[in-house]
Amino acid sequence: MMKRESGMKNYPIWVVINPKHPISHDNWTPVLDEIQDRVYRKMNTRIETSNIYFRNAVSESRLVPNTLNWWGPEVAKEIEQFREIAYEYKPKMVFSLGAFAFEFLRRVYEIKPEKGPKAWSNANLGDEFERSIENFDINKTNIIPLLHRVGASGNFIDTNNYFSRKDGENYYRYVGAKLADKIIENKDRLDIWINKSSIQLSSSWIAP
Repeated sequence: MMKRESGMKNYPIWVVINPKHPISHDNWTPVLDEIQDRVYRKMNTRIETSNIYFRNAVSESRLVPNTLNWWGPEVAKEIEQFREIAYEYKPKMVFSLGAFAFEFLRRVYEIKPEKGPKAWSNANLGDEFERSIENFDINKTNIIPLLHRVGASGNFIDTNNYFSRKDGENYYRYVGAKLADKIIENKDRLDIWINKSSIQLSSSWIAP
């Protein structure tokens, strides 16, 4: 089972997980692999992943709300605790894995209206992902929702047509490419590189 937290809070990239679904951590890895591949091909460097800050949204899985006990006082305390560190460290990209983690972050950042337990279908999370990419702003914290569960093949059809994309399209590849493009676009504003001297862009680069 994953510890409550790992990594460095002052790192620009955070990942928030539902403690009821520790496998979510595994579903982050294929997305990161796609990001790293695209970054390396375009920039000849990689993201320093050992410092990424991982955190369970709540300290215990029993606190995760269900339809009978939705967002009780204990969860409200967890939201306040997270808000304190989020406002102190101001990460640039906060990824949520799954519906609960996304709604948790929405409440941390006081995004209205508050949503119920059945609001965040895969399709709705997909819409929010697209919106987060479209409105990405390196000058603020960007909340970016991902799925905590993806079909064995990684295809969109296995995730209830997550973005209503064509059958057979790979979720990890699509999401990873979108995120990598934003990271590359803001390379000079993100202190995340293994070899900082290698990120000088030039017209001589060859596109993948």
